[in-house]
Amino acid sequence: MGKPMRIRAKAVNGETTVRALMAHIMEGGQRKDSSGNRIPAHHITDVTASHNGKTVLTAQWGSAVSQNPFLAFTFKGGAAGEKLAISWKDNKGDSRTDEVTIS
Repeated sequence: MGKPMRIRAKAVNGETTVRALMAHIMEGGQRKDSSGNRIPAHHITDVTASHNGKTVLTAQWGSAVSQNPFLAFTFKGGAAGEKLAISWKDNKGDSRTDEVTIS
């Protein structure tokens, strides 16, 4: 399991803006180490965000996303005090889910 995500969610006028920073190495599999051996790919492949059990965002990522990716999006709905959860899975089977209270 990866390190905790840093998530902020704020509701204003019926829309919720979410910003998340995910700690992940996001290795693309193209680089070589000092011995000339290829470093195996290790990157997030699927991201899901849900609010009150309803999916508000799904994304499929590949190896071209940078290390420690930042994700920002807005969805209609959400109110202060409600919960928002973001989950990711990577190509090696690791996963993480973190939850935040909307402010």
